[in-house]
Amino acid sequence: MSVKREQQEQGYRGKPLTIGDFLDLRDQLFAEIKAMLKSINPKDGRRWLKALEVRKILKISAGKLQYLRDRGEIPFTKLGGVTYYDVNKIEEMMEAK
Repeated sequence: MSVKREQQEQGYRGKPLTIGDFLDLRDQLFAEIKAMLKSINPKDGRRWLKALEVRKILKISAGKLQYLRDRGEIPFTKLGGVTYYDVNKIEEMMEAK
C-alpha cells in the first residue's frame, strides 16, 4: 500500500461516512471498470457486435453471414431475438483467412 494511501486512510478513521463519500466511491469504481473494459477491447469498449456491424466489417451479405452461422464457421449468441457476435472471434477469423 502506498504511503499516500495510508495517510488518506488514517485521515478518514473516526470520521462518519456520508452519502457523498459513497457517491464518490461509486464514480471512481465505474471509471476503473470502464478503463478495464476498454483495455480488453480498446476500440470502443464493446465486446459484442450486431449482425449489421459484422457484415460491414467482413463485407458480406446477410445471406452469407447466415450461411457462415449455419455451418458453424462464425460463433454467435442470440439474446431476445438479436444475434450478437464476439469481436475477438471475428478478429481471429479474419486473421486466420
